[in-house]
Amino acid sequence: MKLAALCDQETAVGLRLAGIRDLYTPQGSNLTALFQELTKRTDVGVVLITEKIAHGLGSMLKDFRIHQKYPIFIEIPDKKGKLEDHVDIVSHLIKRAVGMDVSKKEKQR
Repeated sequence: MKLAALCDQETAVGLRLAGIRDLYTPQGSNLTALFQELTKRTDVGVVLITEKIAHGLGSMLKDFRIHQKYPIFIEIPDKKGKLEDHVDIVSHLIKRAVGMDVSKKEKQR
């Protein structure tokens, strides 16, 4: 399965350098159309999506995650960094499945 991305133009440049070829950058009001196109593709297994774009999709993305298994949408920060009020959905799903919070501890010297 392929890896794709739904992101802004600046993030797309970095992801292109990382080797991702299937990049979708919404222009104007075509965000919903791009999202629907991506969700219909059977060759894409994971979609990286910027937090800002995920926020713009709102309940459409949440409903997709509830009712469909693939592709998996993983939210990433854009070039401005992580959104303050953003909930990390991957950590939330792990916490729900495992029953505990997953975090990284820093080494003490």
